[in-house]
Amino acid sequence: MNMIDAHAHFEFYRKNAGEVIEECMGELKAVIDSITEYRKNHVWKSWELLKPYFGFIFPTLGYHPNEARRGNWEKVRKVEDFIREHRDDIVAVGEVGLDYHYAENERQRENQRKIFEHFLELALELKKPVVIHARESEREAFEIVQRYGINAYFHAFAGSKDLAVEIAENGHRIGISTSILFIPEVKAAAEVLDVEAVLAETDSPYMSPFKGRRNRPCYVKLAVEEMAKLKELSFEEVEMITERNAIEFFNLKLKRG
Repeated sequence: MNMIDAHAHFEFYRKNAGEVIEECMGELKAVIDSITEYRKNHVWKSWELLKPYFGFIFPTLGYHPNEARRGNWEKVRKVEDFIREHRDDIVAVGEVGLDYHYAENERQRENQRKIFEHFLELALELKKPVVIHARESEREAFEIVQRYGINAYFHAFAGSKDLAVEIAENGHRIGISTSILFIPEVKAAAEVLDVEAVLAETDSPYMSPFKGRRNRPCYVKLAVEEMAKLKELSFEEVEMITERNAIEFFNLKLKRG
């Protein structure tokens, strides 16, 4: 099995994390885990939990915009220090970005913008690509990324199809998640994008294609299947291209064949 899940959060399974990872190791080649500071999910705790599985898991480190809206710069510095300490072990900085769905007012949005830009500057300094979370803010997040001239992966994209094309034309990658099965905007974006611009992901344990059941990285095959149908390509071709895209974007050094 060649598939790579380009974005998941094993740490959010908490006590079941090991069991879910072992299951996925039997079905996938690799998983990019976006280890992200968010409420009580501290990056250092998640790192220790997942570290035994590095080589199958490829970690990124970031600061979620829903945490950034609080504007806690003491916490930002702590996470920044942790990223610097582990700069050689991560494949990207992220997820970072803007989430205007949960930002209640302009002050919270401004907090998000400043912290987002802070981590983009860090990524440039460390020469790392970035994983972008943008919700109800896709255009603004894209414009900020363009201003910094940084290589970005817009994970779990659900913005307009015109913006999806523009992002891809500017050399960035776009994440099509398992939500392609139930979110019309995701399907619309997948229809207009070349597969060469796309990475397949689950955003597990979120974006589950099954009601009442948490998403799992193994379900990434459902996103690949749906893209293959839309593009009238074989499953194998879409799987091969999205895998190659993930390897190139994150510069993965795979240990598994």
